[in-house]
Amino acid sequence: MVKDVNKEPISLHYSVVGNKRGTTLLLLHGLGSTMLDWEFQIPAFSKDYHVVSVDLRGHGKSFKENIDYGVDVMVADVISLLDQLNINSVVPIGFSMGGAIAFQLAYSYPERVDKLVIVNSGPDFNAMGKIGEELLANRTEFLKTKGLKALAKDIAYNMFPEPNQESLRNSFEKRCAENNFEAYYQSFVTLMKWGLGDKLKDIKTKTLVVASDMDYTPVSFKENYVTKMHNAKLEVVKNSRHGVVLDQPEAFNKIVLEFLSHE
Repeated sequence: MVKDVNKEPISLHYSVVGNKRGTTLLLLHGLGSTMLDWEFQIPAFSKDYHVVSVDLRGHGKSFKENIDYGVDVMVADVISLLDQLNINSVVPIGFSMGGAIAFQLAYSYPERVDKLVIVNSGPDFNAMGKIGEELLANRTEFLKTKGLKALAKDIAYNMFPEPNQESLRNSFEKRCAENNFEAYYQSFVTLMKWGLGDKLKDIKTKTLVVASDMDYTPVSFKENYVTKMHNAKLEVVKNSRHGVVLDQPEAFNKIVLEFLSHE
């Protein structure tokens, strides 16, 4: 149970597994999804690390009517959860929307963040240029005219279009379609209003940015913001789209584990 500062408390669904003596990894999933985004990471990471995964508010089993949304409140949720678990420091690993939460966590609570891993995400969803403007306009229109189930099918196909990805596609479509419409919509529009701007330069945490070569935001987008950070590096996974944690888990896991193993 974590406190919503504006309304009633919300219960977060979470999982804690792995080596309690190891560094704690905090896995933050993407928009419209759940901790199932990390089904191929948790077994690999929990061998040596303490792994916390969570359904963010409005998603999965952390849904409740009439609550506030936005990156800031999701960060507050995460901090409350870590406090209740008596965890002082974590390595946030944030995928897509989870990357925004990880960025904000590193900026607002630098003392709680050991290292930082950003996956196919960025520090300014509100300043992505034409890509961001089209994403906001097109997805909003799609939602209002065709509904969430149709959007879930469309997103899942774009992420996992290959014949051998049918299982990934169906699984992602199912959990995205199960979202409450208003929860998904509010999570999306508040995310697209969020950005760190010049605050990015204040993040001094050692950072790994993982990009896919076929993500909807180009590698150059990630290269640009990585150059503005104090202590960040970029790794590119080939033959991968937005859902790299699922479509190229072995390559992704290797990159992350190598990063974590170095001081």
